Amino acid sequence: MADAAPLKPESQRPWRHLPGDRRPDTRTMIRVDQAGEYGAARIYAGQLAVIGGRHKHAGEIRHMAQQEQRHLDGMNRIMTARGVRPTLLGPFWHVAGFALGAGTALLGPKAAMACTEAVETVIDEHYGEQTDALADGSDPELKAMIDDYRADEVEHREAAAAHTGGGAFPVLEAVIRAGCRAAIAVAKKI
Repeated sequence: MADAAPLKPESQRPWRHLPGDRRPDTRTMIRVDQAGEYGAARIYAGQLAVIGGRHKHAGEIRHMAQQEQRHLDGMNRIMTARGVRPTLLGPFWHVAGFALGAGTALLGPKAAMACTEAVETVIDEHYGEQTDALADGSDPELKAMIDDYRADEVEHREAAAAHTGGGAFPVLEAVIRAGCRAAIAVAKKI
C-alpha cells in the first residue's frame, strides 16, 4: 500500500474544515475590533478637543474620526446581531482613548499625527492577521468588513506619516504601539 499524501495546510485545502481543525474565533474578533474602533473614535475626539476646528489638520482629523465612527457603527451592529458581549473595559477605553488623543495633541499636531501613525500601524497588522484567519471562507461578512476598515486604517497611517515624515517621535510611537498591542491582548480575554 502506498503512503498517503500529507494533508495540505488549511489555507490550501479546497474544503473548509475537518473535525479538529482550529476555526477562527469570530466572536473574539468582533469584541476586540469593536473595542478598538471605540478607542480610535475616542482618540480622535481627544485630538479634536485640543486642536479645535481651525487648525490645518482639523479637517483631516475630522474625516478620520468620521470613518472610525462608521467602523464603530458597523462593529456595534454586527456585535448586536450576533449577540457578542462587549469588552468589560469599555469605560477604560473611553477615558484612555480620549486622554491619548488629547495628550498627543497637546504636544502638537505632529505628535497627534505620530499617534495616529503608531495606532494605525498596529491595527493594520491586527486586521491583516484576522483577514488571513478568515481566508478560509468561514465568515465572508466579517472578512469584508475587516478588509474595508483595514483600507481606511492604512489610509489614515499613510496620511499621518506624510505629516510627520514618518517616525518623528520614535519613543512615543513605540510606547503607543506597545499599548495598542496590550489593549488587543486584554480585549481578547476581558
